[in-house]
Amino acid sequence: MSTHTGIQELRQQRLDNLRKLTELGHNPYGQAFARSGRLADIKAEYAEGLKVKAAGRIVAVREMGKSIFAHLQDGTGRLQVYVKKDAVSEAAFTAFQILDIGDFIGVEGHLFTTRTGEQSIHMESWTLLSKSLLPLPDKWDGLEDVDTRYRQRYLDLIANEESRKVFHQRIAVVAGIRAFLGARGFAEVETPMMQAIPGGAAATPFKTHYNALNTEMFLRIAPELYLKRLLVGGFDKVFELNRNFRNEGLSRFHNPEFTMMEIYEAYGGLASMMELVRSLVCHLAETVIGTLQVGFKDSPVDLSVWSTIPYHELIRQTAGDDYAGLNLAGKRARAVELGLHVDAAWSEVEVTQEIFEKLIEKTLINPTFVTRLPAELVPLAKPCTDDPKLVEVFELIIGGREIAPGYNELNDPILQRERLLAQAAHDHTKLDEEFLAALEHGMPPAGGMGVGIDRLVMLLTGAESIRDVILFPQLKPRT
Repeated sequence: MSTHTGIQELRQQRLDNLRKLTELGHNPYGQAFARSGRLADIKAEYAEGLKVKAAGRIVAVREMGKSIFAHLQDGTGRLQVYVKKDAVSEAAFTAFQILDIGDFIGVEGHLFTTRTGEQSIHMESWTLLSKSLLPLPDKWDGLEDVDTRYRQRYLDLIANEESRKVFHQRIAVVAGIRAFLGARGFAEVETPMMQAIPGGAAATPFKTHYNALNTEMFLRIAPELYLKRLLVGGFDKVFELNRNFRNEGLSRFHNPEFTMMEIYEAYGGLASMMELVRSLVCHLAETVIGTLQVGFKDSPVDLSVWSTIPYHELIRQTAGDDYAGLNLAGKRARAVELGLHVDAAWSEVEVTQEIFEKLIEKTLINPTFVTRLPAELVPLAKPCTDDPKLVEVFELIIGGREIAPGYNELNDPILQRERLLAQAAHDHTKLDEEFLAALEHGMPPAGGMGVGIDRLVMLLTGAESIRDVILFPQLKPRT
């Protein structure tokens, strides 16, 4: 028998049970049910004999003659229900036996503790709230088909306690960020997700068409250029926590729509952003996870140990003391010697960045601020005062992955135009002239930073894939 045939037979049995319950006077898709509280709340306020009303999905049933033990589950946990034949009407007991795993019910009764010490509800009456027509998974060590686990996340959440825990932790992380920044005086704002010119990062955008204006629009790749307009307008401490969209590849660490927190502080700089992100990450680890030792079992991260090192020092350690003095051909040859593929069209900066991304980044486990990056990589940051070929930037690497880039923001409109024009290969149509006009009205010196929320949650929870921390990740369509 095929799996599909088996499921259809089970569905038919449940349809038959639905009919039987309807004939016994039960509405298979009932109305609102007033609860005493969620299941975790009821357990937390447990008192022997206390009258309660609870609701949830039936996830386990055990019949013992004239008694039935069932477990209800809601978004907060499980609670056992005890059904005794002589404590309810015969009709109610008979109908309860027709219920299936997965059905939602509401129950009324009083709290008691079983002989095995389990807190339970001694049921006095029950109400059918929603009939389940398809079966839940019988076993759950994670679905055998990981793709199905992501596509049918609701099954994952029903049956996998670890998955529910991760997403509750994600919710706590996001709430914690807002509370932490609000306490420091940062205002949360919202900027456009649909933009006429995508800017703030180098990435391929998603395109759409705005019918009312008959014009091409883009889903944003970053909120940076709008947040900086707010600095010009007098908002001195702002952040946005929302989605960015980049029309690029799928991988364990990339999803085309992802959650980013960007933050800007007028009169701040690189040092203030370093202090902010260090305090924020440690605060979240302690309050949400309960420890500064986080990450994967095979490569644990110690958030009590932070270091700072210049970009070119890491390159020197990996590519050799003589690397900086090599010409383009020599740098390409050195990269090949190190086992890397090098495109013939790459510049010196691109070759060097390949060494960093492929060989160095993954080795930085404990929090590391990589500073003084090449100016070509970050056109929106101030140049270093002692070397204009470098910029006042950090990339915070934790667990071998970039978590947060931070900048001493460029507020020179003339240099900014030159940088953006070079990035756009001198195509003036790709410049955001409104942003440049805002800069010409004067933007205060500022520190800025972006924190990838999905990757941060991966780090804190030890998740192996970005899909494990996004409720509904993007997947290839089923064929």
